[in-house]
Amino acid sequence: MIRRMSRKHLLAGLAAAGVLGVGIAAPTVALADDKSPSPAPSASTSTDQGTDRQQQRADRQAEFAESLAKELGVPTDKVTAALEKLREQRQADRPERPSTGDRQAALKDRLDQAVKDGKLTQEQADAVLKAAEAGVFPGPGGHGPRGGDGRWGR
Repeated sequence: MIRRMSRKHLLAGLAAAGVLGVGIAAPTVALADDKSPSPAPSASTSTDQGTDRQQQRADRQAEFAESLAKELGVPTDKVTAALEKLREQRQADRPERPSTGDRQAALKDRLDQAVKDGKLTQEQADAVLKAAEAGVFPGPGGHGPRGGDGRWGR
């Protein structure tokens, strides 16, 4: 029995397979690059690093689109356009993140409630708030890469 697949599902599946393939290949490439001497750390600013990351991401995405186009036998510009369309749709579906000030205010409200309920002392709440303001916790504004409890998918 032959089952027809919609174009949307086909592209989503191919994109997922490509992401998985890149995820599996990335450590291998990283290990291969370890054989060359590493450059000395530079005194670049975080803006420079952010720009470098954006450029690296754009390069990886272009390479992925080219590989996918070659595998499917379609023009690269069609694959790039389809991936961009899916990325825009996904971005539109995401809720807007609250600002740092809003997150700090919400944390303060939760801590105040915990003190009121007797779950924390005022000193403990003050310590947590001070740590959050200092960027100790992972996530946006903190030192950790993902937020939450540091695991993927949480």
